[in-house]
Amino acid sequence: MTAQQPTLALDVADLTVAYDEKPVLWDIDVQIPSGLLVAVVGPNGAGKSTLLKTILGLMKPAAGRVHIFGKPYAAQRHLVGYVPQRTSVDWDFPTTVLDVVMMGLYGKLGWIKRPGKKEKELATQSLQKVGMEQFAHRQISQLSGGQQQRVFLARALVQDAALYFMDEPFAGVDATTEKAIITLLQELRKQGKTVIVVHHDIQTLKEYFDWVLLLNVRKIALGPVHESVTPQNLHKTYGGRAAFLGTMGG
Repeated sequence: MTAQQPTLALDVADLTVAYDEKPVLWDIDVQIPSGLLVAVVGPNGAGKSTLLKTILGLMKPAAGRVHIFGKPYAAQRHLVGYVPQRTSVDWDFPTTVLDVVMMGLYGKLGWIKRPGKKEKELATQSLQKVGMEQFAHRQISQLSGGQQQRVFLARALVQDAALYFMDEPFAGVDATTEKAIITLLQELRKQGKTVIVVHHDIQTLKEYFDWVLLLNVRKIALGPVHESVTPQNLHKTYGGRAAFLGTMGG
């Protein structure tokens, strides 16, 4: 890569992941420039969450490599924010909203140093951005699904990352929360951040995202939404179900 070319936010090469020798992701190549809002879409079992977890070092690939801004993830962890699926979290854990958000700062603080006044201020500011500051001292178990999702977003925001991965942030939230989340993601993009989102609603791709990765164990397509979402690519991604999806209503 020459000095004139900007470093890719995400560069995945020849990535293969298998469970019990059955490939879940096969020979995936993904190059995503900085400053884009990118959807990852595909049917259940396509490997979308597995892709995120492997990029983040939470799963070990059978082959391939991942670079974040030109270096391995381990060297760039401080530049990355992650919002996992809400269903993967124990919401009965006895902790407050503010404490959950401050957990996003542990990467910078280390686990030994206790968060202080500055960290509480940063966490409160992040809660304000997602409209949850009045819930700061509430137990997370007392929140609705949409409120929990906003808290997760605040925890990612407080990291002030350059690259965000979000696994189904719109799942199970109401229309108001969905609108608030996408507005926030678009604001992050305006700030030059890169946001990669596992998404399930084909109908909102054009409205919400710049690029899309169509995935079904293999990469089907990657690029601008208006170029990548074709009837042929949808059929390759979803099989016979693509007929029901149409072409996103124009």
